Amino acid sequence: MARNTTYDELVIGATASIQRQVTANDLWVFASASGNSNPLVLPNFDSDGDGKSDAVAPALWAGAQVSAVLGTRLPGPGTRYLAQNFRFPERARVGDTVTAKVTVKAKHGDGRVTFDTQVTTADGRIVAVGEAEVTAPSTRIEVPDDELPAITVVRHQHIERLMKACEPLEPLATAVVCPEDDASLGGALLGFKHELIRPVLIGDVAKIRAVAKNLGASLEGLELIEAVGANAAAEKAVSLANQGVVQAVMKGKLHTDELLKPMVRKDGGLRGVRRISHVFVMDVPGLPELLLVTDAAINIAPTLEEKVDIVQNAIFLAQALGFTQPKVGVLSAVEIVNPAMQSTLDAAVLSKMAERGQIVGGIVDGPLAMDNALSLKAARTKGITSLVAGRANVLMVPNIEAGNMLAKELAFVAHAEGPGLVVGAKVPIMLTSRADDDSTRLASCAVAVLEAHFRRTGKSAVPPTP
Repeated sequence: MARNTTYDELVIGATASIQRQVTANDLWVFASASGNSNPLVLPNFDSDGDGKSDAVAPALWAGAQVSAVLGTRLPGPGTRYLAQNFRFPERARVGDTVTAKVTVKAKHGDGRVTFDTQVTTADGRIVAVGEAEVTAPSTRIEVPDDELPAITVVRHQHIERLMKACEPLEPLATAVVCPEDDASLGGALLGFKHELIRPVLIGDVAKIRAVAKNLGASLEGLELIEAVGANAAAEKAVSLANQGVVQAVMKGKLHTDELLKPMVRKDGGLRGVRRISHVFVMDVPGLPELLLVTDAAINIAPTLEEKVDIVQNAIFLAQALGFTQPKVGVLSAVEIVNPAMQSTLDAAVLSKMAERGQIVGGIVDGPLAMDNALSLKAARTKGITSLVAGRANVLMVPNIEAGNMLAKELAFVAHAEGPGLVVGAKVPIMLTSRADDDSTRLASCAVAVLEAHFRRTGKSAVPPTP
């Protein structure tokens, strides 16, 4: 309960303060609310091209912290702002913790009060200093400490974190199969520009050069390998991967089955010790961390035995992305075992197999419905006691239809960024789509780089998630 201080109760020298850390979302929200799109105060501002933000918090964002103290602490609820002057000697930046403080300076006979106001950083820099005049409340007001409505900023900070983790890593030599249209060649060149991959372009060389010319892009320094037709190009990629010439494969302008056919064959393909599967790495605005969805692209109606491999593949990828002990929610329509629903039986068996060490590296629980997999409130309401319920990092879907719909709903309704990767093969395989934008293609490259690093070293290059 917030309780105000009336005019009669105010004494000269009384103080109040609040602390707040400046976040990138603060800058985006302030810019949106104010209409101030000055690049200097936007988080992606990089004046010197070093890849690090040079943005500063808007001066009046700091001023707004003073308003928050006056309106909620001293005098508190019922306070009416009359005037304010400010000087802004310094600027706060993302990551700084600022303290906004007000001090009663003078009381006037008509209910007006003058305050000294100041905003400082933790290292003592003065961000804002001035004087405020308010009309203090004359009667007691108490208001509940209700939370404000949540604001979701549509940005993909978890993907940004993955991109940053790739900065010290070497580019991944990548066979790009049939990069014969703008989207596929453009995506490969974008990954090259950001030093995530070193593309080896396999396909009809004349077509590849024509696409590059249309894009106005240079192919200087890149290796081009002639291969007539999708099958020949995919076969060449498999050969290069088996020889160790490339450490990853990227899909170009060909069907997924054409790409995967030579890779999944038993002799001379890229099969690993487990069945291959696909994982979407979803950065959903509003969620505190990445959410992995598997399998939404390869295995149509997996058996229990195949689901074991799919879960294990996803756990290893999650570890590569910084989850020390991933929590896997095995989804169904309900959260109880129903013999009439095979997906609930499979989920229960997968959970027990993880308990017995037949699936390693993560915590597996199911069956879980979508709500109680992600919402602690929903899990508690339904009386579910679990280390996974409400906290899932990985969602294992019962079949490809459910997975495909879930991934696309997250992308097109919840504004998620959804790079994906084929895992379980000898090398990571990027299944980029013509519908993917540049940021998704870049993110797919980053996920592949991080997975390859984990495969090679057994360690994640991504700092553990909180």
